Amino acid sequence: MTAGKLQTATWAVARPSPEALVACAVFVVTAVTITVAWELLGDAVTDVALYQAYGERVADGLVPYRDFGFEYPPGALPAIVLPALFTGTLHAYRIVFVAELALVGMFAVFLLDAVLLRLALPRRERVLSLAVVALAPLLLGGVILTRFDLVPATLVLAALALAVAGRRRAAALVIGIGAAVKLYPALLLPPLALDAWRRGGRRELAIVLGLAAAPIVLAYVAFLAVAPDGVLDSLGRQVARPLQIESLGAGVLLALHQALGIGLAWTSGSGSQNLTGTGAGTLAVLQGIAQVAAVVLVWVAYARGPSTTERLVRYGAASVVAFVALSKVLSPQFLVWLVLLVPLVGGRRRRATLMLVVAACALTAIWFPARYWDLVRDFDALGSWLVLVRGLVLVGLLAALTWPATERVPARSPSPVPSPGRT
Repeated sequence: MTAGKLQTATWAVARPSPEALVACAVFVVTAVTITVAWELLGDAVTDVALYQAYGERVADGLVPYRDFGFEYPPGALPAIVLPALFTGTLHAYRIVFVAELALVGMFAVFLLDAVLLRLALPRRERVLSLAVVALAPLLLGGVILTRFDLVPATLVLAALALAVAGRRRAAALVIGIGAAVKLYPALLLPPLALDAWRRGGRRELAIVLGLAAAPIVLAYVAFLAVAPDGVLDSLGRQVARPLQIESLGAGVLLALHQALGIGLAWTSGSGSQNLTGTGAGTLAVLQGIAQVAAVVLVWVAYARGPSTTERLVRYGAASVVAFVALSKVLSPQFLVWLVLLVPLVGGRRRRATLMLVVAACALTAIWFPARYWDLVRDFDALGSWLVLVRGLVLVGLLAALTWPATERVPARSPSPVPSPGRT
């Protein structure tokens, strides 16, 4: 069977390759070492203390959204609450949380290897992808193990592993679970749903959409019943967030401040540091519109081409890149999403996309965390220009993923639709 074609619904659990085992060991050692170094050097800018506060409140019997404000989707609770069940201090919570995320990271590396094998990339290309992920902590630092973003990113990998194996229904279910943890995995649903419709008609489309929606509905329904206002407030705060200081729009204003001396002000709120004023507010609105438009255009571009595994993975990655690059909030942990997705992209543009995602991480590492507060409080010149350049690099990454090019279409007819009982 050709690698480019969406495969039939078969799945076999393979042993991790030797390269994956090495990459897993390097990832864990590097990530844990960097995280510890962050703590010892006093450079850490993390949300662990916030997670502990949430976790202890739930462990004490309080209900999120009703008894206290909770900014994340309900699916994030297990990762946040679990360490609090076994610890009593911030230090102990931090150790357990880091260990928990390290285990998730190991699973992510193995899933990445499984997808790469399914995509039939040459061994040297698989090694390159595994190396990028294994060494990512050198650039992203303790961000990887001190934010729970690795959990939804790993679920996205699991969904893609199932999708390229022809298990569209199971992939949709996992996408729904990921969206219940952090909403962005839902970006992969439209391409998957389109494939379901093309191969199984309306019935298959309805099944895939229903399976994706089920985890989200189940995650929210109990909280909507007891605290509808709290849930709506949590969702509203995410939509209405201001222009965070590391976003592309903020980079434009920071650059204008450095070049032309325009006045800037900032404030903390909504869990981030944000630029304020009329210009920042206007850019936030425009950037939000551009973000939605870019994501929709990525989906439209996918719909105009054939359903192949290469295109599904590439346009799935492009959807997430569009969402991140043009987001009003671009926290460093969002790059974790891209580091686990972009290395799956094959074809002629592969090397360019890998270099661009590594460049985005490297640029971020220059100001975060060591110079972050200099950027916030003093609008540090170096950090200001780097925020703009990093934003443009991410836009370039989006262009590299979606730029029209001659695509190889499988010579044979599409794979048969799996039987209704298979997922």
